[in-house]
Amino acid sequence: MIIGCPKEIKPQEFRVGVTPNAAREAVAHGHTVLIETGAGLGAGFDDAAYIDAGAQIEATAKDLFAKADMIVKVKEPQAPERKMLREGQLLFTYLHLAPDPEQTKDLLASGATCIAYETVTDAKGGLPLLAPMSEVAGRLAPQAGAWALQKANGGSGVLMGGVPGVRPANVAIIGGGVVGTAAARVAVGMGANVTVLDRSVPRLSYLDDVFMGRLTTQYSDKGAMEELLPRMDMVVGAVLVPGAAAPKLVTREQLSLMQPGSVLVDVAIDQGGCFETSKATTHQDPIYEVDGIVHYCVANMPGAVARTSTIALGNATMPFMLALAGKGWKQACKDDANLLNGLNVHAGQLTYAAVGEALGIDAITPQQALDV
Repeated sequence: MIIGCPKEIKPQEFRVGVTPNAAREAVAHGHTVLIETGAGLGAGFDDAAYIDAGAQIEATAKDLFAKADMIVKVKEPQAPERKMLREGQLLFTYLHLAPDPEQTKDLLASGATCIAYETVTDAKGGLPLLAPMSEVAGRLAPQAGAWALQKANGGSGVLMGGVPGVRPANVAIIGGGVVGTAAARVAVGMGANVTVLDRSVPRLSYLDDVFMGRLTTQYSDKGAMEELLPRMDMVVGAVLVPGAAAPKLVTREQLSLMQPGSVLVDVAIDQGGCFETSKATTHQDPIYEVDGIVHYCVANMPGAVARTSTIALGNATMPFMLALAGKGWKQACKDDANLLNGLNVHAGQLTYAAVGEALGIDAITPQQALDV
C-alpha cells in the first residue's frame, strides 16, 4: 500500500502523523511511504530522517493525496485537504466530527473511508489512540491555566503553589479519566489545592488511593459544582463521551458564581467543549474573557509540545497503521473489532451513532459498512 503523510496545516499544529521510525517499519513491511516535504520539521524530524528510513519525499500535498492509498495525519483534515480526498481512499487521523458539521459533510461527499483515532477502542474499553494525547493535554492544562492566572494575562494573579503565609490556588478538575488524572498529577505537583469531580464512585476511590490524600475527591452534580465554583481559581474541563459532543457542565449563568480573573481550561474543546461559553482558540491567541472569567480553549494543546506528542502518538498508531496497510481496512476491521469501532465514515455514509445523534444524520453500524 502507498501510505501518505502530509504536513499539518491547522494553525500552530507542529505534530506529524508518521514518525521516521513508523516509516521505517512500514517500508520494512513492503509498503511505500510518502512524506510531504517539511512535514516533520515542527516535531524535530527533517526530510533526511525520512529518507534514511526509506520514505520518499513529495513536494506538495496535492501530489501526495493523488498518489496515496491511505492518508495518515494528526488533526482533522482542513477544508483544502478534504477537497483532495477521493472515493475509496482511506483516512486515518483524529476527526472529532460531533461538533463539526462542515467537516462531516465534506467527508461524506468525498466517498473516502475515514477511521478516527479517538473512537478506536481496546479490550478494556479504553481509547488507546486518544490516551497518549489525553495524557499530554492533561499535563499541559495546569501549566496553561497557571499562565492564564497571571495578572498580565487577565487572570487574578494567584500563584499555583502559593508561598509561605499565602494560600495556593484552588483547582477543580471535572472528570477523573486519563486527562483528569494527568491534570491532577501536575496540579498537585505545582502545590495547588486540587479537587477532582467525577460521577464514578469507583474512579473517585481509585484516585483517593493513588494520590494518598493529596487531593480531594467529590461526586459531580450541579449542587457540588455551584458550591465549588465561588472558591475555585481554576477549573479544568476533562470530560469525555467517546465520539459524542461534550456535555456542558458549567453554564454562562454559573460564571457569575466565580471570582473575577478565575480561569477555565477546556480540554474537551475538540468535542465542542464542556463549558457553555467555550469556543476553540489557537496557541497564537489562546485566551479570551467572558463575564470576567478567562477561558483557555486551545483545540490542539498537545501541538505545543510537538516532539513529545508526535512520538507518543506514533507509538500508539503504528500497529494499527501497519494492520490497515497490510490487510486493507475491511480485513483489518474484521480481524479487530476495536479498530472497527474507529470507523466513522465510509462511502458516503456515517458509521458512528454518537456523531449521527449530535448532527441529526442517519448512521449505519460499522458492521453494516463492512458489507457496503
